[in-house]
Amino acid sequence: MRIVWFAHSLVSDWNHGNAHFLRGVVRELAARGHDIDVYESRSAWSRSELVKDQGEATLGEFRRAFPALRPRLYDLETIDVRGETHDADLVVVHEWNDPWLVNEVGQVRANGAGFLLLFHDTHHRAVTAPEQMERLALAPYDGVLAYGGALRDVYLERGWARHVWVWHEAADVDLFRPLPSARREADVVWIGNWGDEERTRELDEFLIEPVRSLGLTGSVYGVRYPSDAIRRLERAGLRYGGWVPNHRVPALFARHSATVHVPRRPYVEALPGIPTIRPFEALACGIPLMSAPWRDVEGLFEPGRDFLLARDGDEMRQHLASVLSDAERASSLAQHGRQTILARHTCAHRVDDLLAIVHELEQAEAA
Repeated sequence: MRIVWFAHSLVSDWNHGNAHFLRGVVRELAARGHDIDVYESRSAWSRSELVKDQGEATLGEFRRAFPALRPRLYDLETIDVRGETHDADLVVVHEWNDPWLVNEVGQVRANGAGFLLLFHDTHHRAVTAPEQMERLALAPYDGVLAYGGALRDVYLERGWARHVWVWHEAADVDLFRPLPSARREADVVWIGNWGDEERTRELDEFLIEPVRSLGLTGSVYGVRYPSDAIRRLERAGLRYGGWVPNHRVPALFARHSATVHVPRRPYVEALPGIPTIRPFEALACGIPLMSAPWRDVEGLFEPGRDFLLARDGDEMRQHLASVLSDAERASSLAQHGRQTILARHTCAHRVDDLLAIVHELEQAEAA
C-alpha cells in the first residue's frame, strides 16, 4: 500500500509527543512492506523551536538515531498537494498541520482523488479550543483517528466527522525496552514538559513535594520550564536536565528506580481515558510507574498491578516510599506493566488496527 502521511513533524519531538508514536508506526509499516512517505513543513513549530533551542546539529542526531526515517520537507507556499498524493492509497493528516493544508488535502479528495483520507487527532484542542477546530473542513475525509474514546465522542456529538475510530498511542518496543546493564544513579525521574500552566499545581503536589519530603534524588527533563519552576525543582532535590531527544529516554529510565506520570489537566477533566504517550513508554521500559489521578475508563491498564495510582500527594509519598524500599514490589510492577504493553499496546498493535480500518473503508467503498 502506498501511504502519504502529513505529520506536524517526524524529526522534532520538542514539545511534540506524537513524533514518538509516529516514528514507531512508520517503522512498523515499512517493515511490513508498505511504501510510506512522511511530509512535514520546513517551518513546523516544533522543528523551528528545536533548532532555536538546540541548534541545527540536533537534526543530525535524529538522522543517526533513525537512519531509515527520511521525511520530505515542504513549504506551504509551494507544495503541490495533488501531485504529492496522486498515487497514494491512503493519506493521513495530523491535526497540528496548518489549516490550509488540512483543507487542501480534503479538497483534493473531494475533487475525485482515489485515496482514502483520515484525520489524526492527538491533542485536547477539540475541547479547549473548539473555534480552532471549526476552521477545518473535514467533510471530505473518510474518518478521524482519535486517540481516546472521549475525543471520539466530541467529534461525533459536534458533527465534525461521520466516522471516528479510537486509535490510542502506544510504545515502539524496539526502542523502548529495559536496559538491565545500566547503573542506577538516582531514585526518581520525570520526563515531560512544563505544560503551559496545565499541570503546575499537580507537579507541585505529585512530584516536587513528595520528592522533597522523602529526601529523594532525581531528575526532570523537558522544555518550557520557567526559571522559578527550575528553582523549585532544585530545592526539592531534583536536577533539571532540559530537553532530551526521545530516543535517549530508555537509558534515562534505566538509570532511575521509579518514574511518575502527571497528566495535563484537560485530559483529566475533559478527556478522561487518554493517558498520552509517556505511560506507554515507561511501562515498556520496565520501570515502576506511579501516577497522579486519571480515569482509565477504557481499561487500557490494570491499576495496582501495571502502575500505582495516587489520589493525592500523601498517597504519592506512600507509593514512592513503598516501591523504593521494596525491591520485590518494584520488580512485580515493572514486569506486569511491560507484559501489558507487549500484549496490547505496541506500535505493531496499532498498525494492525489501522490496517483493519483501511480494510473496513475499502469494503464499504466496494459495497
